[in-house]
Amino acid sequence: MNDIIKHLEWRYATKEFDTTKVVSEDAFNTILESARLAPSSYGLQPWKFVVVKNPDIRAKLKAAAWNQGQITDASHLVVLCRRSDIDEAYVTSYVAQTAALRSIGVEVLDGYKNMMVGAINGKSKDERATWMAKQVYIALGFMLHTAAQLEVDACPMEGFDAKQFDEILGLEAKGLNSVLVCAIGYRKDTDMMAQAAKSRFSKEEVIEVI
Repeated sequence: MNDIIKHLEWRYATKEFDTTKVVSEDAFNTILESARLAPSSYGLQPWKFVVVKNPDIRAKLKAAAWNQGQITDASHLVVLCRRSDIDEAYVTSYVAQTAALRSIGVEVLDGYKNMMVGAINGKSKDERATWMAKQVYIALGFMLHTAAQLEVDACPMEGFDAKQFDEILGLEAKGLNSVLVCAIGYRKDTDMMAQAAKSRFSKEEVIEVI
């Protein structure tokens, strides 16, 4: 447990990445896998993780992120997206996959399916969008925690023009919308924030036992 806390104290939102250091594919794939395995409401996983390798595209994304260096300087860049919308067909597909994996008849999950469809249909399109975006934040948390355990630096980012990102990456045609960005790499020695004290409220202020 001490190692978990040690790594969480070690991590910070990296501002300057060392462009000469590359995260191994094994480490990066582990971070991605942790996002894939993250929990989501009803287990529906209304997300997609877009890995951007093309340097020209990353340069365009940097301009749409107010020229923040992490976009181009990090070893790897992941744009975490939500589905543009979710419907009964998507739920049906998920239920069919679940039944197949568990070697049960799909009809066994009819009650679960109907409950999920009812919950989704009970939300407006805007409410569904907000609900799906919240799920993406859970996946981001898993990525950040896994990266810290591997002593790989990361920077979660909301500071970008989502509409421009969607256009640059052609997300609309894929039924996706960008929600978050996670830059992954190794900190630069000159990053002043690496040595800054981690500012967190005390346990007494953030934990209440009733």
